Amino acid sequence: MTGTVGADQRPVRGLQPVPGPQPMPVAPESQPVLGPLTAAAIFLVVSVKAGGEPTVRDLLPDVAALARSVGSRVPEGGLTCVAGIGSDVWDRLFGGPRPAELHPFLELAGAKYTAIATPGDLLFHIRARHMDLCFELATQIMDRLSGWVAIDDEVHGFRYFDERDLLGFVDGTENPGGRAAVAAVLVGEDDPAFASGSYVIVQKYLHDIRAWGTLPDEEQERVIGRTKLSNIELPDGVKPANSHVALNTITGADGAQRQIVRFNMAFGSAGRGEFGTYFIGYSATPSVTEQMLMNMFIGNPPDNYDRILDYSTAVSGGLFFAPPAGFLANLPDPPAHGMAGARGEARARQAASQDQADGVATATPSAGGSLRIGGLKGKANHAS
Repeated sequence: MTGTVGADQRPVRGLQPVPGPQPMPVAPESQPVLGPLTAAAIFLVVSVKAGGEPTVRDLLPDVAALARSVGSRVPEGGLTCVAGIGSDVWDRLFGGPRPAELHPFLELAGAKYTAIATPGDLLFHIRARHMDLCFELATQIMDRLSGWVAIDDEVHGFRYFDERDLLGFVDGTENPGGRAAVAAVLVGEDDPAFASGSYVIVQKYLHDIRAWGTLPDEEQERVIGRTKLSNIELPDGVKPANSHVALNTITGADGAQRQIVRFNMAFGSAGRGEFGTYFIGYSATPSVTEQMLMNMFIGNPPDNYDRILDYSTAVSGGLFFAPPAGFLANLPDPPAHGMAGARGEARARQAASQDQADGVATATPSAGGSLRIGGLKGKANHAS
């Protein structure tokens, strides 16, 4: 009967409604760290002059909008920019917490070769399918920073034939993809204030192409650890322990491989006889990349250094943190007056005290394979 509540329609007292499915937490948005390899890139490293902090703070929230504006002129050009911030300038720009593992680039002095540390407060990694887009965005960024920064390095990179470096080998073969790439590159909930950020290490390598060219292909393959034409990793029984591939394969205590994502680019000047590779590696923790560099320059075991260094010289080195997009869009307040200097001095005293306790760690790793400094403290190496 219309308007009558039947017995089967009466509410049952004491029963609570069953909750529906709860929405999954959404991770903060990252900067455009992950993406396909592009045909062109500009790597711009600058140091912030005293008094330039307000200018940098004005620019950082606008970097994404500048990239969209320039990129809209060639929509299919795939223009992106990642902004990274160095340890020394962090406390000059922001109050509040710091990324847990942000520290200056660790100079690694091996018996024969050194991974040098060079100046740099800000990194702008600009990528696109066409160099004109990269150049225009770099111009806009430098116009905003004009007078307040010193240029430490500017490298215009290009894709060389079928993803090869100027040594003739395919570069970036072991980059993970999909969820594995996200896990390898983006900071997780262990540092919630900076989740979806990424640590980035850069190095500029110059190659002795003439000396490299005197090696037969078979010997070049033993240096790299891969076949030159087909890009197949050499079997373990054939691949030398001091090959580039062997020393850059890192496994954790659980036996799983620890990975980074590289976006290396070739660069050079035919007139100056300059042939190089710009290394740029993103990771959720800098300790993975640092372990690779320790293996290369100090050796695993010590003095078993990467043979590629006989033909490639590192002429720069820097470590930066690329904050999540939301951090740049809504910057924390600047530091209170005098706090930046006090925090920097406290970290310097702590680092000096630790260096004294640990000894000259850059020269000799501990028995467990750890440098026992910075992000490498207590992390053993298990390179295959």
